[in-house]
Amino acid sequence: MTQLSTEWSRAMGLTAPIVNAPMGGVAGGALAAAVSRAGGLGMVGIGSTGSASRLTEQLAVLRDLDRPFGIGLVQWRVAGEPELLTTAIAAKPALLSVSFGTDFSWVGAARDAGIATAVQVGDLRSAERAVAAGADLLVARGAEAGGHGEPAVGTLPLLAEVLDHVSVPVLAAGGVSSGRALAAVLAAGASGAWIGTAFCACTEALLPAAVRPAMLAAHDTDTICTRVFDVAQGYPWPSEFPERVLRNEFTETWQGREDELTADHPAVAGLAEAVAGDDYRFAPINAGQGVGMLREVRPAAEVIAAFTAEAVRLLARLGR
Repeated sequence: MTQLSTEWSRAMGLTAPIVNAPMGGVAGGALAAAVSRAGGLGMVGIGSTGSASRLTEQLAVLRDLDRPFGIGLVQWRVAGEPELLTTAIAAKPALLSVSFGTDFSWVGAARDAGIATAVQVGDLRSAERAVAAGADLLVARGAEAGGHGEPAVGTLPLLAEVLDHVSVPVLAAGGVSSGRALAAVLAAGASGAWIGTAFCACTEALLPAAVRPAMLAAHDTDTICTRVFDVAQGYPWPSEFPERVLRNEFTETWQGREDELTADHPAVAGLAEAVAGDDYRFAPINAGQGVGMLREVRPAAEVIAAFTAEAVRLLARLGR
């Protein structure tokens, strides 16, 4: 495989400056292992419905992995189930990320265990708070990114501003769905890319098979930032962190009408049935604006190899 590295990726023992975003329900042990074996940093993610037992189950897949890996958690889930943090630290990952909140008490616990820490940030103020709290690594998550996050600033302007004001390494997230985009963020000064959507269609992802055709058929304008699914499913995500998903019949009907989705509303029960039945006319599919770049279902190693080769070619041309 073509080699591509940064100071941060070399320090982490990687051969590619690529991290798979720890997407809940997508990034399990199999995807993390595949990314790490291909030279990136594989991350196991626990999201809205995750638990310590689920994390333990996915970490078991990594038992024989001889490469670095990471774990990504959501702060409000950790607050509700502190055992998540205990389990994550006990696993001794190379990197631990706890995002979407302002409680940084976990940073000291991770540092005491010799674990590097990362925080996703959506604006400069959040970045400065995370650095002040001791975070070793920032993830500049732009508004283009799929899943939950603060859609305040686009990836490139956010990355540029954060790099101008902090001294820790910064990864770019949001819209990095090709080797061309990887080259762009590296040329801008990122230490690597935190990639979600491009790994969703991989053979090792946890997504149901029915999701992949919908993602492959989607175009760049087919996503929307919304809270309708969190409200309808009763997930206590803070309102400042909506999720970017593929548009479907549910978002078209209920976007802007979230207050009507009370627990006893028929649409809420209908959504639960759609989720249980993998009916993605109504059930949510997280995806970023780079979803239009997805062309096929393939292993994570092929994604990393393709991205790396294209980025090396483009960066070499820039150097000339």
